[in-house]
Amino acid sequence: MISSPLDEKRSDQVALQDKDLQSIQEVRNLVARAHEAQKAFAKLTQTQVDDVIGSVGEAALAESTRLGALAVEETGYGIVSDKHLKNYFVAKHVTDYIRPLRTMGIISEDPVRKITEIAVPMGVVAAIIPSTNPTSTAIFKCLISLKAGNAVVLSPHPAPTRCIGESARVCYEAALKAGAPEGIIGWMTIPTLEATQELMKHKNVAVILATGGAGLVKAAYSSGKPAYGVGPGNVPAYVDRSADISKAVKDVLTGKTFDNGTLCSSEQSIVVDAPVESRVAEELIRMRGYFLNQEETRKLEAVAIQQNGSLNPQVVGKSPAWIADKAGIKIPEGTRVLIVRLTGVGRGNPLSCEKLSPILSYYVVQDWREGCERCKQILAYGGMGHTLAIHSKDSAVIRQFGLEKPAFRICVNTPATHGSIGFSTSLPPSMTLGCGTYGNNITTDNITPMHLIQVKRMAWETTEVFPSWWTEPERKETRTPEMVPTKPIATSVPELIEAYLASWKARQPSKNHARTSETQPSHSKPDAQAPRGNPSREDKPGAVDFVCEQDVRKAAQLRHKIYVHSKTIITPAAQELGTSHKIFITI
Repeated sequence: MISSPLDEKRSDQVALQDKDLQSIQEVRNLVARAHEAQKAFAKLTQTQVDDVIGSVGEAALAESTRLGALAVEETGYGIVSDKHLKNYFVAKHVTDYIRPLRTMGIISEDPVRKITEIAVPMGVVAAIIPSTNPTSTAIFKCLISLKAGNAVVLSPHPAPTRCIGESARVCYEAALKAGAPEGIIGWMTIPTLEATQELMKHKNVAVILATGGAGLVKAAYSSGKPAYGVGPGNVPAYVDRSADISKAVKDVLTGKTFDNGTLCSSEQSIVVDAPVESRVAEELIRMRGYFLNQEETRKLEAVAIQQNGSLNPQVVGKSPAWIADKAGIKIPEGTRVLIVRLTGVGRGNPLSCEKLSPILSYYVVQDWREGCERCKQILAYGGMGHTLAIHSKDSAVIRQFGLEKPAFRICVNTPATHGSIGFSTSLPPSMTLGCGTYGNNITTDNITPMHLIQVKRMAWETTEVFPSWWTEPERKETRTPEMVPTKPIATSVPELIEAYLASWKARQPSKNHARTSETQPSHSKPDAQAPRGNPSREDKPGAVDFVCEQDVRKAAQLRHKIYVHSKTIITPAAQELGTSHKIFITI
């Protein structure tokens, strides 16, 4: 039976639908295995987990060259030697950094503050892997997830599925060899958008590590799960008049050309102080940078930038020769970077965006203040919160850049690419860099295993709630008639107070004030400072008409009683204090 074209079309549609269903089912199976494996893995000791980390790091290091070559072969992005260096950085530097960290069981005990901290793994980590740095990011996320006592399931970008899967396999086999349970690392072999969404929303996924485009990061934060997403980087590098020009230019080109600019923290623009502009341009040319003229710039824009203003993904990670050939531009052999002179930032200057390729925009400013503002504009055009580089010997200028720039990694006199990830600086080594609220991220940190643990705290008492000098007041549900004076019906309280004060003044010469129950010696003189209502000045007790809080405190201090009658006015504060100390006697 011969099938019709319509039948073939329907068959293709069914196959596509089946692929979606297969990928979703694959994710469910991977998460189920990872969930069970993590329960067992969480019971390992710190030493056992560290053995797993050491084994994974060694295996990844041994395969770093092969995996880097596989990544370039599959994606067409970057340079094999630089991919190898990225893998080496993760397998060696990251492993060396995280291995001594305490992430299992009791991680700290403070005898002074009397607080003990206990690490609790999050569970299953959903790790989204990009196409620009596929193998290094896959190894990195496996390492930090395992170090924190978690399982991990990788969702690869469709383009580098094979090299990401191979990286995960290398890590997984090494982990099993060191005693990790089966299923502790999983990876999708049928990546689809639907499967990635299923992974991020799965009930047994605890946290998401998302590296990718803005849409993917937004989806991660919208999944309803805790997520670490990282934003794009449109990194400016400012070269101050005080800089070591030769080193500054070398650093900028080192960062920009590394792996053909595929790291999001690579330099996208160079902002040059006018007094040293000619020297910087000379150094750029000497180091095989090529300045495009206006016509060549327009041709480059047509190839590198799409109509909606976004970067053409076809130029990502490509060589200058490849890009120039596509744009119809002749460049000298051995050119390392294409340089375009710009005077503005934004849609009117398309090449002022993040380019992820060896294309560098070039600006000239009159001083560091104008340079500061230009860098802000560049960051605002797609790089908020990420990274900035400054090359200067003036500590005051460096400090101002640190204080004013909306970037959370300020790399000083070093390539932004390598400084931001902790390769050429002492920042925590990481392939996932947070951009804070400026970039709609939850953190500004370089992500480490410490971001993938939860901390339980045991706290011992350091301050008594009721110290020895405290006397707990007696509490009664109801007050007896003797303790609650009857409120006059016909006269208001202010009127009674006014009447009492008038009568008190009139009685000053007499001795009709309240007395205490204790007998005073016949030779004692009247106490002019005795509080109203304190009957210490009479031999016979007499009730007072008005009592305030000060009267009660004085009586309590002297251990006296205050005599009251049914119409005595007692302020609320005096009533409460007097009742608790049993000061009042009703007569």
